[in-house]
Amino acid sequence: VQLVESGGGLVPPGGSLTLSCVVSGFTDDDYVVAWFRQAPGKVREGVSSINMADDFTDVVDAVKGRFTISSDKEKATVYLAMNRLKPEDTAVYYCAATPLPVLGLRVSQFKNWGQGTQVTVSS
Repeated sequence: VQLVESGGGLVPPGGSLTLSCVVSGFTDDDYVVAWFRQAPGKVREGVSSINMADDFTDVVDAVKGRFTISSDKEKATVYLAMNRLKPEDTAVYYCAATPLPVLGLRVSQFKNWGQGTQVTVSS
């Protein structure tokens, strides 16, 4: 399994970015793709996930209403649209994927990880 993220960058507070994660190596749709983030000096935390089998999504309260996860199965790509960005959203964002079942948006549940993409929210 390979995951390749893109789309990070520098954006002012209130701005928007969309991250992309191209997923390869799964032979069916029975897996979950998630976005995590890790700010300097902090633990890696889950942001949002999508079940590729039934399109069920989950999002943490800190970004609810601002971040939206979606997928394009033909392109084998998962997106994270981030709006109304705040300085506290600054982090390295990682895409992760693992076969079903998955018990929560936790680092320990995900077997496969991308290299990460930096998101910086600053004026």
